[in-house]
Amino acid sequence: MAAAGWGAEGSPAAERQRTFKLRYGAEVTGLAPGAQLRVWFPVPQTTAHQQVTELGRQLPAPGAVGKDRKYGNKMVYFSLAVPTSGRVAFSTHYRVRRHEVRGLLQAGAKVKLSAQQKEVFLAANRRVPVQGEEVEALAEGLVGGSDAVAMARLLYDRVDEHVRYDKSEPGYGNGDVLWVCDSRYGNCTDFHSLFISLARHRGVPARFEIGFPLPEKRGRGAIGGYHCWALFHSKTRGWVPVDISEADKHPEKKDYYFGNLTEDRVSFTTGRDIVLVPRQAGPALNYFVYPHVEADGRPVGKERIALRFSFADELAGKTR
Repeated sequence: MAAAGWGAEGSPAAERQRTFKLRYGAEVTGLAPGAQLRVWFPVPQTTAHQQVTELGRQLPAPGAVGKDRKYGNKMVYFSLAVPTSGRVAFSTHYRVRRHEVRGLLQAGAKVKLSAQQKEVFLAANRRVPVQGEEVEALAEGLVGGSDAVAMARLLYDRVDEHVRYDKSEPGYGNGDVLWVCDSRYGNCTDFHSLFISLARHRGVPARFEIGFPLPEKRGRGAIGGYHCWALFHSKTRGWVPVDISEADKHPEKKDYYFGNLTEDRVSFTTGRDIVLVPRQAGPALNYFVYPHVEADGRPVGKERIALRFSFADELAGKTR
């Protein structure tokens, strides 16, 4: 049997691609008329693995594009006085061409990290410690990691063994490493926070990336929520992705999801503890994929924000 990502004769299989229209929108309700509303939402960027073209915005007030200093995430910001209806809606539309990521088949385009990048991607985050009894206990006994790739594979297996994908009980989704060490279940945020914590503990730079998943079957429909994954840095391979929660849900693809990502996704932002531009009134965001909304300087609860995300694949040059 050919290895994942390789053809029957041992040569690399063709890199898969996917082109689709993406709608990112939300409606905020139950607001006090006249309150000063501030809204931020993330913007997907063109990278080596996706090409993004903005097709249009529908905003209730002029929007400004900002970029955070630490990670380079882009965002749109607007503000206005809440109308008498007590509701505000907005949306943006994109055309995205997403490529499958083959992190281990060839050397990375950017291999060397700057000193500043190393500092950022080896440091702890608020919910992602790099030291402590729980982290050290999980990292203990891992031998044979002679380089970043080998060590990352050991950590990948350790996280997959320790955590199960389960959203039936509350507490998941915060990417709190100490919580997931104890609970041993969670969603993609919890899996990849733990991997990043262990990697940084072992001196391997690692980063968090978040966006949205698409169903494997082409077509159109709503997108129910976010998906995230992690990347570690190798001096010879550059940034290499892992998707451990997908591997846990699909054990037959475990080898594939170490080093590869399907094209069935779009990336929006990188990193944790996000400071918005202009700065939000509240603390740094745990991660940034949904709109952040404040009314009169106080965060608006998620129960008042109805999310409107959807996709439509382009097939044979037509949007389906």
